[in-house]
Amino acid sequence: MSLAEHRGLAVRLAYDITGSWSDAEEIAQEAMLRVLQTEAVRDERALLARATTNLAIDRQRRARVDYIGAWLPEPISTGPGADDAVADAEEVEIALMVALDSLSALERAALLLHDVFDFSFDEVADMLGRSNSAVRQAASRARSAAAARRPRFDHTDADARVLVERFAAAAVQGDVDGLVALLAADVTLVTDGGGKVSSARRPVVGADKVARFLAGLSKQFEGRVGVVPLELNRATALAVLLDGELDQVHWAGVESGRIVALRIVRNPDKLAAARVALAAVG
Repeated sequence: MSLAEHRGLAVRLAYDITGSWSDAEEIAQEAMLRVLQTEAVRDERALLARATTNLAIDRQRRARVDYIGAWLPEPISTGPGADDAVADAEEVEIALMVALDSLSALERAALLLHDVFDFSFDEVADMLGRSNSAVRQAASRARSAAAARRPRFDHTDADARVLVERFAAAAVQGDVDGLVALLAADVTLVTDGGGKVSSARRPVVGADKVARFLAGLSKQFEGRVGVVPLELNRATALAVLLDGELDQVHWAGVESGRIVALRIVRNPDKLAAARVALAAVG
């Protein structure tokens, strides 16, 4: 297998670590160049994974230093037209991506390299410059933490999709009562504007507060909003258009017939891949 055929590994791994698709493509290209410049390579795949991991961890750390407000991953398509690297990638599911972001760099890398990309603990230890026992412990901690922090949302259930559609209609109409009826009492809304556009800097909690927040947005943009459902990060998402242009992406987490979590990406730097997905559905 040629090095180019490992591109999918590099892009996917870099995205899993950074949560940024644009960064992931740059990192993959740089990591592949490093491998090509290395003499006497015995295992190109392992060396590429090592270079990608180190570059991605460094990029992720630098990106967060001055990040303003809540952070959410850059939405990517996992539906029609998705990049081959992530078309079948289970770990890019939105709730899991958020849970992975709560882990330390060592924990996240150990879990991804071993559990997702099937490298042995000896290989992972060599890549990360740690002992076998250290990476085993890190992966174990990561599994437990990710499982505890990852909600099990109904993303593909038909009833859940209908609920999300009703939510979209009520949000566009600014129907506070209609929204409250769809939201769990303790629903939490998180908005990622990255300091580039207006957004809620802190989570909004509670059905009434969330409903009024969304209704306020609807009133502000009355008559200018359109909504298109897309499959992004292995979940039904809502692409919200303002005057025909993509303005934000919403994910609604559904449990027991109610929306319990709303995640909104409005940072314009994170919408490029979603624009491509939107164009693919016409």
